Amino acid sequence: MRFAMTGHCLITGGAGAMGAAVAKSAAQRGHAVSLLSLASEQNVAAALVHDIRSGGGQAEFIAADVSKEEDILRAYAQAASSFGAPTGVFHAAGVFVGNMVRDLDFAAITKLIAVNVTGLMICCREAARLMSTETGGQGGSIVNVSSMAATIGGRPGHSVYAASKGAVDIFTKGFAKEVAREGIRVNSVRPGAVSSPMTAALDADPALKKSVEESIPMGRIGDPQEIADIALWLMSPASSLVTGAHIDAGGGGFNVAGSV
Repeated sequence: MRFAMTGHCLITGGAGAMGAAVAKSAAQRGHAVSLLSLASEQNVAAALVHDIRSGGGQAEFIAADVSKEEDILRAYAQAASSFGAPTGVFHAAGVFVGNMVRDLDFAAITKLIAVNVTGLMICCREAARLMSTETGGQGGSIVNVSSMAATIGGRPGHSVYAASKGAVDIFTKGFAKEVAREGIRVNSVRPGAVSSPMTAALDADPALKKSVEESIPMGRIGDPQEIADIALWLMSPASSLVTGAHIDAGGGGFNVAGSV
């Protein structure tokens, strides 16, 4: 099926489970897709680009490390050159640190903040510069990936990750106010446990998986497509009055204190 291009969806962490799900859904809706991901993930991203193009869509892979400002600048400029200013942006690039505070590693924390917080903020800056109606853009929607961990501090050993996602939520709300009159909406989605490489340990440990599932009122972990459906709604006219919001997608919260 041949799609008419109706917009441009830019995705960071495009080779990840949620990024890939958003890419496929956006392409099915006629959006050109820019997949930003690490060079080491090129094979996965290239396969996704091939699938989208085989279905009649438009897609491009751009190697970028969002912990590096020069990579962000180059990647956003290349994406805009290929498909025009983005109308939808999904910031899913992220890393995880799972250590008790007494065992924290400085380098690991520094990398996590560089990707999850600083990198996301610079990505939002570049997106706003391209999208703003004040600078010739046509506006659009930015969706930042947070986590249910931000709401309670995470499970034991996840406090640093939770803190980084708390920063995403606070930044998202403030940023949304700054650009609300420039045609840009900004929201965050807070997944709970979702099937992805980040939660692969659950599949390797049935007891741990059962414990996590029992801590979720719905009794199950999520599917990446469920997050993609929320992201595409936030990028659509159906959510035209929604900005500065945090959408919880964690199966109802927690029966016991915990988060992934």
